Amino acid sequence: MLKRYIFLLILGSVTTLAKAQTADTVLLNKLGDFDMATLNDDSYGAVMAGQRILPDTAKLEPKARIAFFAKLAKVFDDVEQDADAVIYYEKVAAAEPNYFVVQRALGYLYNDRAEDIQLKLYRTPTTDPSYPQIADVYKKAVLKALPYLEKAQACDPDDDTLDLIKTLYLNTGDKKGLQSLSSRLPAMAKHCVDLLDDK
Repeated sequence: MLKRYIFLLILGSVTTLAKAQTADTVLLNKLGDFDMATLNDDSYGAVMAGQRILPDTAKLEPKARIAFFAKLAKVFDDVEQDADAVIYYEKVAAAEPNYFVVQRALGYLYNDRAEDIQLKLYRTPTTDPSYPQIADVYKKAVLKALPYLEKAQACDPDDDTLDLIKTLYLNTGDKKGLQSLSSRLPAMAKHCVDLLDDK
């Protein structure tokens, strides 16, 4: 009886291990399909492959999961699915706030939203009762974009990004923010990450 019990226990362990390895193999194959699609610049194929991986991301090690989210966000960005791109860029930014590549991407995506509101603001007469409300929404959208743009600028200076930051401060009438920019950027540049560690 004891021998039979030990045999069943070992058999159960082997079966569980085989199932775990099969599940891991399936996930690895999905990740391989995703990587192959991104390497071949097949953005739509990468989106499809990435979406098949999403239900299994809890099985990935934390750093591998964040690296996957960064790649998936970029793929969504490439196919102009901005809302999805923001979701996964935000996950990466929360896990690695010094990774300036994601900071720049988020800054520009949030600026795109601000520009849409700014266009509405330009089309609205200043005498219109809704003008102050639209102006306030625009300012909030700018304030969402600026921290990301500034972190990216601090870590990887770029004339276009700097011009955009200055323009956003001017558009919202924030002279103090603009004046303190040059003193704030060096402090933000102290901790910059340009590559994600996926292991």
